[in-house]
Amino acid sequence: MSSNDEPRDWNEQIIEEFRANAGSVAQFGGKGLVLLHHTGAKSGTEYVSPLAGVPQPDGGWLIIASNAGRALNPAWFHNLRANPRTRIEVPGDDAVRTVEVTASVPGDAERDRLFAEVVARLPQFGEYQKGTSRKIPVVLLTPAS
Repeated sequence: MSSNDEPRDWNEQIIEEFRANAGSVAQFGGKGLVLLHHTGAKSGTEYVSPLAGVPQPDGGWLIIASNAGRALNPAWFHNLRANPRTRIEVPGDDAVRTVEVTASVPGDAERDRLFAEVVARLPQFGEYQKGTSRKIPVVLLTPAS
């Protein structure tokens, strides 16, 4: 197996565990993930990415384009910018639920407020921000009406 296959295999294992356990993944402390469906901006290929998510009062979710503090935004961020209408799989009581959403990137002041809230709950995102010169984007996933 090449090193390029390792993240894909790891993601597949996370996705399987998420779906088999109503959205609970042990190594992430339970139900703190969502499965983001996104379409390649250039390729049109459909992808599914497991991401840390923070539920919002409106039923939406907030995700962070940290890419573990790397210099570039993750591919899924570029895909959402090109194709903001999508869906996520979210934890449920007995099974995973699918929610149609629209992705948006808040302005700087709102981004800073939301990012601070996330860091208070998930400090690793603050560490990722310290490791890169780019301002890590916040993405709001709002339920489609």
